[in-house]
Amino acid sequence: MGETTTGQVRRRRVFYIPGYDPFPPRRYRELYRKESAAQAALSGYDIALGPKALGGPFGWHVTARMDGAEVETDIEVLVWADLVRNSMGQSIAATYWQLARTAWAYIGSGAIWRLARLRKGPTIAAFYPIGALLLQLFVALMVARGLGAALALTGLPYLGWLGLAAVWPLLAWFRARDGKIYAYYLMHDYAHTAQASGAYPADLEARLARFADTIAAALEGEADEVLVVGHSSGAHLGVSVLADLIRAGRVPGARLSFLTLGQVVPMVSFLPRAGRLRADLRLMAGQDRIPWVDVTAPGDGCAFALCDPAAVSGVAPEGRRWPLVISAAFTQTLSPARWRELRWRFFRLHFQYLCAFDRPGDYDYFRITAGPLTLGARYAGRKPSASRIETPLNRYTDTEPR
Repeated sequence: MGETTTGQVRRRRVFYIPGYDPFPPRRYRELYRKESAAQAALSGYDIALGPKALGGPFGWHVTARMDGAEVETDIEVLVWADLVRNSMGQSIAATYWQLARTAWAYIGSGAIWRLARLRKGPTIAAFYPIGALLLQLFVALMVARGLGAALALTGLPYLGWLGLAAVWPLLAWFRARDGKIYAYYLMHDYAHTAQASGAYPADLEARLARFADTIAAALEGEADEVLVVGHSSGAHLGVSVLADLIRAGRVPGARLSFLTLGQVVPMVSFLPRAGRLRADLRLMAGQDRIPWVDVTAPGDGCAFALCDPAAVSGVAPEGRRWPLVISAAFTQTLSPARWRELRWRFFRLHFQYLCAFDRPGDYDYFRITAGPLTLGARYAGRKPSASRIETPLNRYTDTEPR
């Protein structure tokens, strides 16, 4: 079993947990291929992708030469896209019912108002699908009303009711264009989170157990570092997986690291029945075995930027150690021209953590995942962002599953 005490890495395993994403994992391989080549050209190192060398449902192999060292990395996507697709298979009527239930989950619990005090951006993002879907319904009803009035002018008043037949085709027309509007996509995302008021559904719990087994098996191998990366909704899933590993005594040595990117943890932890996640956050914040670095950026309107997820959730233990909260500082690490190009592309910015920076700072996704230092060694001595938010605003702080 390989184990590093110097922070040097020659062999690494990376497990990437995506956010709420229905697309196949090859999307992440192609993103890594394109963006790693761009970052290598900008930063002056060599990196190349090849077919996966180990088992697992989907992954790729990376060979990198950085800072005079050669590193071999195997990256695997921990897939839950099938669960996402299943949760998105809702009719138009069912989606509007989801809207009502999800709005009540956040408004009725008071969570939405506390979330707004943390960061306005993700709170606006939460209201966006509600507003967009209600606007679509309003437009469809207005068109139907106008059509009904026109038909009534024929002198046959009962024809006016036929205008209502236009409502459903118009709603279907809007849904067919959701690839640009994202109203249905985001509605399904928030509904999946809120369906059990913050508790994980049974199918997701089963998938997290499988993820834990996969990571535990990798820790028995020869890698110098096993790095778990959680992006967006994948961040809180990673928190729970690693907490389960610690509780089960399945974290040998000190080779496991944890990187969270663009996290939206409070969207779950602020809900009434999220006691399981809050317990996991408490454990991960106080443990001393797994370095945890949390990277966000104020320019990412879809993330709770610089919010310490354990602290703001009200469950940070006394003497907590993690996470190290740092900023990717898009306005500084992207050139003015690049920032102007991306500034209003909110969903693209939410993926910027996985992409190249033309003015990179101390955050470089490809140095972290393919470079010669462990995550802990790379950020040893790094101070957290002075702008981090630690104010506990959560109404629900119990840590018992309900």
